[in-house]
Amino acid sequence: MNALPLLIIALLVYALAYRFYAGFIIAKVLAFDKDRPTPAYTKENGYDYKPTNRWVLFGHHFAAIAGAGPLVGPVLAAQFGYMPGFLWILIGSVLAGAVHDMVILFASVRYDGMSLTEIAKREVGRVTGGATGAAVLFIIITALAGLAMVVVNALAESAWGTFSIAITIPIAVFVGLYMNNLRPGKITEASVIGVTLVVLGIVLGEPLSRSSWAHYFLFSKTSLSIILAVYGALASILPVWLLLAPRDYLSSYMKIGTIALLFLGIIWVRPDMAAPAFTSFVNGGGPIIPGHVWPYVCITIACGAISGFHSLISSGTTPKMIASEKDIRMIGYGAMLTEGFVSLMALIAACVLLPGDYFAINVPPEVFQKLGMTVSNLPDMAAAVGEHLEGRAGGAVSLAVGMAQIFSSIPGLRHLLSYWYHFAIMFEALFILTTIDAGTRVARYLTQEVLGTVYKPFGDTGWWPGVFITSALVCAAWGGMLLAGNVTTIWPMFGVANQLLSAIALAIGTTFIMKRSKPVYGLITFVPFVFMLTTTAAAGVMNIFGNYLPRGDMQGYVNVALTVIMLVLACVITATSAASWIKILREPRRQSPAV
Repeated sequence: MNALPLLIIALLVYALAYRFYAGFIIAKVLAFDKDRPTPAYTKENGYDYKPTNRWVLFGHHFAAIAGAGPLVGPVLAAQFGYMPGFLWILIGSVLAGAVHDMVILFASVRYDGMSLTEIAKREVGRVTGGATGAAVLFIIITALAGLAMVVVNALAESAWGTFSIAITIPIAVFVGLYMNNLRPGKITEASVIGVTLVVLGIVLGEPLSRSSWAHYFLFSKTSLSIILAVYGALASILPVWLLLAPRDYLSSYMKIGTIALLFLGIIWVRPDMAAPAFTSFVNGGGPIIPGHVWPYVCITIACGAISGFHSLISSGTTPKMIASEKDIRMIGYGAMLTEGFVSLMALIAACVLLPGDYFAINVPPEVFQKLGMTVSNLPDMAAAVGEHLEGRAGGAVSLAVGMAQIFSSIPGLRHLLSYWYHFAIMFEALFILTTIDAGTRVARYLTQEVLGTVYKPFGDTGWWPGVFITSALVCAAWGGMLLAGNVTTIWPMFGVANQLLSAIALAIGTTFIMKRSKPVYGLITFVPFVFMLTTTAAAGVMNIFGNYLPRGDMQGYVNVALTVIMLVLACVITATSAASWIKILREPRRQSPAV
């Protein structure tokens, strides 16, 4: 099977969905009002609430939601073959993920940029709000640990990659100052300068990695874990316009630019999918994901089809900066479709690798020996890029190898294989870090909301002691989980937690729609809710009995307890939401609420 037809089908489906399905939702279901003042204006404070150019905000939102999920998830799910992942990404992103993101973003804008927890409390009740708050905090910590794990595995002992990522921090601060203080409103100038500096940082990373300065950027996994936690705290504390928004904006150029380049490379090279459409592992027993294609493909490919983490961004940083409700379609629905396309690219990059090479990268050597497979091109690739590639689990390395293989197949570019590989590693880490910094900030908002019920000043996001304390607590929590876990313990937990949150958000979105529109329109979120709840509950139970308990160690028992807690919270939220739906259906139609 050639890869190009898959991409053409996806582009056609996405174009039709954006034009017609998203158009129906904004016109009939949500009824956007482009003249209604948004919280970016009504609550403007220059710190969290600030009207932002729609393209800059699209860049921030896309960079924040597009973390490890659309890159690593499809790569890991390629063990089932390319067809299950392709179908889930295409159908899930159109009917579930993009709807989920746009509805929650709209609800948060109408609620002055409030979090998903506060929306749940006001829409359904205090019990649901409390359970949602506990679930969200619990889930976001797990998600951040899972995202950070991929960065750590990709950058450990890589001076080139670490330098290229580190240099983006001062560049982002400079661009933030440039757009807001030095040359306000000159977005094009700032963009050109910022992107040029980021590209220069990537180019300079190669000679630096061969110089005497290289050891300053070589870190172990433990050191990188600590550094990432400190960076997360810094991004959470500084004003949103100074580091987080400009860094995400610049990162979006690299992300979208790289994906566009990969798309052009696929058009030029027209690679064949070396992986079969389906493998024997669809029936379970896979060496990477020890489970059946359902439900595991739906929790492994998270952000590319639907992701609960997106609801935290859609009710966190983005609604506080959106300048007009007419931008919600592009930012909410459009960014999700863009991420779905990224996921398809990642899936193709993994599936162009020969199965033996793919599994040799993604499983430990002792496990690979039991599969009865042999490597083909991997030794030559390892020699060309100058790094050991076998047994580099986590998905990041196999994606980089696949991307490098496509790029280097273009005539005249074979000698740049090492550059392409390290560029891909940098691209992945940059992709994920933008989610970590935005996610940490959102977790700080949520922690302040919770502590604000105990001590009121914590509820003020401008109270500096509260900002510092909650940022430290959040980073210590996910940093500690990162230090204690690995890919087999964190990623399945991340997948279940993340997708369970999407089900919770869809339930709250259903209540929001049913109160303001025809109850039948609630089906646009109710149907995905039922599917995601069933899928994640099944995956959680299968993880307990097939992954965690067989480990027989403390980490396995802890994961069992955490999974049970998540499932119980989801049941509470489902029960209370269902009660609210029944009440709405029994009541006579009334004037829609103002918010």
